[in-house]
Amino acid sequence: MQQVEISRFSPRLFLFAALLALVVGWAGSAHADQYADVNALLRQGRTNEALAKADAYVATNPRDPQMRFMRGVILTDQGKQADAISAFTALTQEFPELPEPYNNLAALYAAQSEFGKARDALETALQRNPNYATAHENLGDVYVRLAAQSYTKAQQLDKGNTTVAPKLTLLREVFLPKPATGKAPASGAATRDANAGTPAQR
Repeated sequence: MQQVEISRFSPRLFLFAALLALVVGWAGSAHADQYADVNALLRQGRTNEALAKADAYVATNPRDPQMRFMRGVILTDQGKQADAISAFTALTQEFPELPEPYNNLAALYAAQSEFGKARDALETALQRNPNYATAHENLGDVYVRLAAQSYTKAQQLDKGNTTVAPKLTLLREVFLPKPATGKAPASGAATRDANAGTPAQR
């Protein structure tokens, strides 16, 4: 039986580098400095310090969605998926109008092969913001994974089916990494390829 491994599937997290542009409008400069400090620590790979700083801030500002979002990103970066899921889920419950926590939940669910949950989270994100390009891209990737699962199940149930194998082959050709050719990638592809296999920063 053929199985498809789509290793280039890389759900894109919305990280707080882009979110910082919104912060100044929502908070004073002192708060913006706190966000920038946490951001800088995370970018330097000092995730424990970043988390400690975020936790201290959230302890005195528990209703601040921005720092709580950053905290979820830090937990994701540390590989604490269950804690990150809890953090983003709480944000969706308390601030249901924000699409970004739904997108990051979807990326975490997809990493655990829970593609139905990922699809639902992304559809909610797009209800909140129909112009959210990252969520649209992630939803397309999730549908590809769901298609691969359905095709594989169809092969299991009907071994004489001759139409499924070409579809799985096409998915492999599109989503499996190609061997290096020695050519430099086009400028738009360089960032994607460098981040293949891990959630890309946006």
